[in-house]
Amino acid sequence: MNAKILTIGHLARETGTKVETVRFYEKSGLLPAPSRTEGNYRSYDQAHLNRLSFIRRARDLGFSLDQIRALLALSDDRSQSCASVDTIAKQHREEVERKIADLQALKAELDRVIDDCGCNIVADCRIIDTLSPRQNTPA
Repeated sequence: MNAKILTIGHLARETGTKVETVRFYEKSGLLPAPSRTEGNYRSYDQAHLNRLSFIRRARDLGFSLDQIRALLALSDDRSQSCASVDTIAKQHREEVERKIADLQALKAELDRVIDDCGCNIVADCRIIDTLSPRQNTPA
């Protein structure tokens, strides 16, 4: 096999991506369709590897598929200003900050519930009581 040509399995392994995910990225237009061999197998090259690595890294950082699509479009035109890239990154950072705030609030609530637990019997457990659905008593 030519060192520059990758099968879908090789591409998936090189990037830590499942084969099904590679196909999904192709169908969604994030990854361009590869050429085909005479046996009709997908034939990927270095550009596919680089693009899929970009997608994977962006996903690892929590960017949405729409954000990645926009970043890829911007990346494809290297001569333009990166102001749009900054805007996308700043929006994502705001989303991350909101999630961090939500997680900190969750942690505080868990800390409160754990601290309220007297570690006696389950029937008196404040954690179980907090998690249990509230019973509506008839009026």
